[in-house]
Amino acid sequence: MGPVAAEGPTLLFSTAAFFGRPLREAFAAIAEAGYTGVELMVTRDPATQDPAMVRDLAAAFGLAVEAIHAPFLLVSRRVWTTDPVTKVYRAVQAAEHVGARLVVVHPPYRWQRRYRRWIDRSLAELPAATGVAIAVENMFPVRLPNERAVRFHAGSVELADLDRFPAVVLDTSHAAVAGIGLVEAVERLGERLVHVHLSDNAGRGWDSHLPLGEGVLPLAALLDRLAARGFRGSVSLELDLRRYLDDRAALLRVMRDCRAFCEDRLPLSTGRGGRPRPGRGGC
Repeated sequence: MGPVAAEGPTLLFSTAAFFGRPLREAFAAIAEAGYTGVELMVTRDPATQDPAMVRDLAAAFGLAVEAIHAPFLLVSRRVWTTDPVTKVYRAVQAAEHVGARLVVVHPPYRWQRRYRRWIDRSLAELPAATGVAIAVENMFPVRLPNERAVRFHAGSVELADLDRFPAVVLDTSHAAVAGIGLVEAVERLGERLVHVHLSDNAGRGWDSHLPLGEGVLPLAALLDRLAARGFRGSVSLELDLRRYLDDRAALLRVMRDCRAFCEDRLPLSTGRGGRPRPGRGGC
């Protein structure tokens, strides 16, 4: 299952919410909203690509970078070269540098045959050699204007597709688009579920990554089930906050509300070095 927190799940906030904004701005808001753990999404922003800068900025704001999301979005396809295997190795090196315990990767596109062979043959070996867990994220079909759903990824859309991966990231918004039940996914994935990208979804067939409570997903039931199963991985709020970014008070209110939602339902772990994380009984 890879390295996980000792006491319980770890709560993180993903810098994906600040896509296109300076990393310093993201870290400042995350810290002010009361989070202590971060999932870093590597983007075209040079600061996100420089592990030393990431480490120093995180320390300046009292944050721990616990997960690295490798640059697998189409808009970051040229970051750290265009080769997905190289991206994975670079992300693992960055994780080692900043002390992160997890790297999040996307599954192969249908045309990425070399990457698919590498995933099948070599993915499981890398965590054993580095101590950094590598988890594959579930994806979703893309609905075209003619209403036809197209799968660009080779596997990872249906629950059964995820059986081939030793460690999995469950993205709740992606699952909604793919028609996957969240509690069902938790049961099916079992110990292979090491990380959750938590967000709501509008239920209209597209990937919306809404703040918690703004969509239709049974997120309370999901968190309750994770707690009941003794989940000890990480839960990362990966939200689309673009409409809040220019209103600081509203942005912080949404971020804090999402934190409280998770605190009320998960027995959260202490942070790196024993510093309490937000949660029941914590600060």
